[in-house]
Amino acid sequence: MSIMAQTLQLAFKVALVWAGGFVLAVAVRALLPDKIGLNFYGSGGAVFVPYSRIGFWTCLLAAVTVTALVVIRAMLVDFGLRQMH
Repeated sequence: MSIMAQTLQLAFKVALVWAGGFVLAVAVRALLPDKIGLNFYGSGGAVFVPYSRIGFWTCLLAAVTVTALVVIRAMLVDFGLRQMH
């Protein structure tokens, strides 16, 4: 497979992961109520974080993590390391 084909395949994978992450994040944000969540207590008082926001940022963090792993794997293959199956 040529370098251009591999680059296009990598770009397509990254785009799919980001699209899936955004769709999942928006669905989680829409489905979970804003009134239920976690309270974090500190010296300045309590901070309320709704579950819908936790789910949203978790989905986006997953998309970033998968993107980083795919890019690192592609870089390692490009540097000459063999793929492990």
